[in-house]
Amino acid sequence: RMLITNPTAKMAAPGADVSRSLKEALLESLTAILSPQHEVRIAGEEQIKVLEVTEEFGVHLAEFTVDPHGALAIRQLASVVLKQYVEPHWSAQSEKFRPPETTEQAKMAIRQLLPIGLKESISKVRSSVAYAISAIAHWDWPEAWPDLFGQLMQALTSGDGNAVHGAMRVLTEFTREVTDAQMPQVAPVILPEMYKIFTQAEVYSIRTRGRAVEIFTTCANLIYTINEINKGAAKTLLFPVLNQFVEALGQALNVPDGPTSDSGLRMEVLKALTALVKNFPKQMLGWMAQILPCVWAIFTQSASFYVSTEVNNAEEADDPVDSDGEVLGFENLIFSIFDFIHGLIETPKFRSTVKKSMRELIYYIIPYMQITEEQIKVWTENPDQFVEDEDDDTFSYSVRISSQDLLLAVSSEFQAESAAGITAAVTQHLQEAEQARNAGSPHWWKLHESCMLALGSIKSLIIDMCSSGKIQFDLNGFLTSVVLADLNMPVSPFLLGRALWAASRFTLAMSPELVQRFLEATVNGLQPNQSPSVRISAVRAIFGYCDHLKQSGNTQLLVPYLPHVTEGLISIATQFASEVLALVLETLRIVLTIDHSFTASYESKIIPLSIAVFLKYNHDPLIASLTEDIFKELASIPTCQQPLQQRLLPTLISIMQAPADKVPHGLCSISMDILCGVVRSSATPLSDVLITQAFPACAQATLRTDDNSALQSGGECIRAYVSVACEQIIVWHDDAGNNGIHYVIQVASHLLDPRTSEFCASFVGKLLTALFNKAGERLGDSLDMLLRAVLSKLQQAETLSVIQSLVMVFAHLMHTRMDELLEFLCSVPGPTGKPALEFVLAEWCEKQHLFYGAYEGKVSSVALSKLLSHGISTNDKRLQDVTVKGDQIFNHEGIRTRSKAASQPEQWTMVPVLVKLYKLLINELSSQIENNMSRQASAGGEDLDDEEGWDDDDDDDAGDEEAMGQTLSQLLDVGGAGIYGYDDFDDEEEDDPDAANDPLNQVDLQAYLTEYLQQLAQQPCHSAFLQHLTDSEKRVLASIGIPV
Repeated sequence: RMLITNPTAKMAAPGADVSRSLKEALLESLTAILSPQHEVRIAGEEQIKVLEVTEEFGVHLAEFTVDPHGALAIRQLASVVLKQYVEPHWSAQSEKFRPPETTEQAKMAIRQLLPIGLKESISKVRSSVAYAISAIAHWDWPEAWPDLFGQLMQALTSGDGNAVHGAMRVLTEFTREVTDAQMPQVAPVILPEMYKIFTQAEVYSIRTRGRAVEIFTTCANLIYTINEINKGAAKTLLFPVLNQFVEALGQALNVPDGPTSDSGLRMEVLKALTALVKNFPKQMLGWMAQILPCVWAIFTQSASFYVSTEVNNAEEADDPVDSDGEVLGFENLIFSIFDFIHGLIETPKFRSTVKKSMRELIYYIIPYMQITEEQIKVWTENPDQFVEDEDDDTFSYSVRISSQDLLLAVSSEFQAESAAGITAAVTQHLQEAEQARNAGSPHWWKLHESCMLALGSIKSLIIDMCSSGKIQFDLNGFLTSVVLADLNMPVSPFLLGRALWAASRFTLAMSPELVQRFLEATVNGLQPNQSPSVRISAVRAIFGYCDHLKQSGNTQLLVPYLPHVTEGLISIATQFASEVLALVLETLRIVLTIDHSFTASYESKIIPLSIAVFLKYNHDPLIASLTEDIFKELASIPTCQQPLQQRLLPTLISIMQAPADKVPHGLCSISMDILCGVVRSSATPLSDVLITQAFPACAQATLRTDDNSALQSGGECIRAYVSVACEQIIVWHDDAGNNGIHYVIQVASHLLDPRTSEFCASFVGKLLTALFNKAGERLGDSLDMLLRAVLSKLQQAETLSVIQSLVMVFAHLMHTRMDELLEFLCSVPGPTGKPALEFVLAEWCEKQHLFYGAYEGKVSSVALSKLLSHGISTNDKRLQDVTVKGDQIFNHEGIRTRSKAASQPEQWTMVPVLVKLYKLLINELSSQIENNMSRQASAGGEDLDDEEGWDDDDDDDAGDEEAMGQTLSQLLDVGGAGIYGYDDFDDEEEDDPDAANDPLNQVDLQAYLTEYLQQLAQQPCHSAFLQHLTDSEKRVLASIGIPV
């Protein structure tokens, strides 16, 4: 057994024996960690933690790592442990630092040992060593390790493949973390060497040359970032090597697969070119004539190769492998091509290039959108994966999804050109598919499917362009001769499913008769005898029909089909789980909104199903949220309210009343969320059972629990009661004579209890604001008690969201009860013994610029303006005595490195609080102006980031009125639906209901602050305020016509 129990005591003892015993103990620990026996392994890990604080720990690990005679497993483990040791112990300035810091003597020994490991033949050891060197270099180079780069360059030119790989790994890791202070020393050394390695194809392997390009790209991106702050950095650090590098990159694109090139290398080259095009368009302009044909050739040739190898599995792809053994799939090259095209679209200088090539570009995008054989296999076996991969908001990534993203990008940027391009491309592909079908190809249908996917993805644009006559495309002919015809082609369930989906996208362009034909086919697609993919696509199509027919006011077309649709959805909901179930619930929710009398007639099936799903899948956040939405929808339908409450409330009440150990974790919290939704959605006055049973059950459950989520949910549910039924809960009394307000105060006090987690107070501000607004006059002494609790919690709070929630309580009171609030804050002490007013204002002023939320910003800013007006007009001495932080003091001694930041804490000027309020309002106005300008610029396709002062005067872009005219959010607003077709029937980011009803929410903050500051400029005190303003603050005032 390991004997060392107090290594620090041994460390203090002199002599080599002690060091040797430490090394032996470490070897013993490493050996134990590798043991198959759990107890031995745990003991080894515990002993490592003890040894970690010894002076020689890192040195011994380095010795084990580079010892060529050591056991392989020990060497690998030692290298990994060393890598983990460096991060927290090497520098006290590290964010991850844990004492003790490695001694200078040990650092020196480790720096001498590690480079030996870079030529190690075992790649895992080599990589761990490289990582450790990189982590050390982050802190020690160049000052404490000046010869590191000399050693790395020596390794790169040694001709030893292992040494080259090791050195490149160091540079790869190091450049990812290099600081702005180090880059001026790094770039002149590294970039010329990377160029040499990249261009010496006969000396270095493809993978090493690929790493050289990756390192160049990383440096170029960082230099661009530095250049944003330090103009001229790019000219000094990057431009000296840029032309030769770009020339070499362009040439590399032309080299076919062979001993010096493969798809992995071309991928890195394209990543580099994409970074340069986006970051340095002016410098790249002259190279585009050379580069674009090469990229276009790869884009077009890759399409046919991809279709052959991936889509149809007609031939094998010989994917390259990187130096760490990872396969570099051919898809990665395609992703990098798409990223390059995105880069052109996002850069004003090159948009016209894409615009001119729109037809050809879209023609080649569509084949990339086809379903692959692998996807067919996976989706057939796993319907949940099919739902997830094909969802608009999927986290999956594939060539199919990436090509859709590219199509959406060009369609939003160049609407007229892309609409003409896609209809021409679809027409051509349909002809080619017909030829393939006649030739006996089993894969012809995949082009049909991808054409429908492409048109359906941008259906609003297609409908608008066709109806306005801007493009010539027989949409009705496409729907009947392709989409409807394919529904009678049992060639693939995925084609049938896509046809159902595509038809639903174009509901607004169909005659009622055609809608009915497709609706019948869709209802048939829901039936149990259909394959899962067809049923899933039919569910999606039903959502589309409901959505679009609601928009056009033609829901009567759906009504005859609602029984069959609902039965089909219920059938699928009982047979599937997870992603499929979530899709069904989302669709069922919108179906419930189509015809309230139908919904009421089916509530006996819908409500029990929803309750059963809630009870079974409450652990799934998405499904729980969707069932909550269904209950809210049902609660908002008058004829469903009573049956819903009769069926649902007993379940919710029993869950809230149950002991915590008798219900699954989280179930009580979700039950409170559902109750909250029912309360918010139900007509007032609320039913007897909601007031007399559900309300006290929720309040008592909140008071009993110590679970954060239940506390938050309970607080929000109680707020809902206060907001919509305050009079009812005031009237209600429990058996002991306590009314509902008594319970609300108890819940609020519980959430503010110093012993509860601060996150429980994240929403308490909204509860208190609702309570003060609705029942302020009836609170009596409880108002003071609650405000004291808010103050106490604010002194503890460290998280911004919690601080904001608590400060908002005072902000709202500034609007309604300023005099009372100021009197209260002056009558109670803050943490320093001074009146709490100073503490609250200091916290508020310091955090105001960090507050988030448009509504919260309005409440806070307008409150500050009212307080400032009060201070000026009344000469309130209580405010005149308060000083707070003004502006940060910067010393201009070069770049502020991490070490400087740690040794030199921030310094601030101190200013009167009224001056600070004035400055905050100016800065808030500046933010509002900037945000509004940014939105307008985005809408106009302008680029706000002029690089080094040059202008984007592209004559070719002059005609892009429509092409560059709208942002995504605006496109989504056109006619209720964007070209993207993500037509949510309800805004998921809906405003907080209490905020939505507050008149303050309607304030145009930029206009309000502009008028306020202009009026303030007329006051005699304004000249005194001006003395405290920075140049940037004066520029803001000047921009609204205030002389400074």
